[in-house]
Amino acid sequence: MFRSIAAPALAVLTIFAAVSEADAWTRSGSFTGPRGTSNWNASRSCGGGSCSWGRGASGPHGAWSRSGAASCAGGVCNVSGQGSGRGGRSYSYSRSVSR
Repeated sequence: MFRSIAAPALAVLTIFAAVSEADAWTRSGSFTGPRGTSNWNASRSCGGGSCSWGRGASGPHGAWSRSGAASCAGGVCNVSGQGSGRGGRSYSYSRSVSR
């Protein structure tokens, strides 16, 4: 129970902190294990009261991706995103949080 509450709460706190500062970064890499090579990438861009992010990986077990965006104004932050995983599974989410 704690784990399911703590992760979203930490993510929202991180978004609040990031939205107030302007920055952008992109990272990528690969690694090779006993079953083959996997590639990964991640990016984030923040400025003007909003942030967007994306990350993903592909390898011998399939591919996954996640992306989202957040914007804050007047003490309310709106967060939304989507993702996909192995086997064609996908999801989306949207929520508003008051500071």
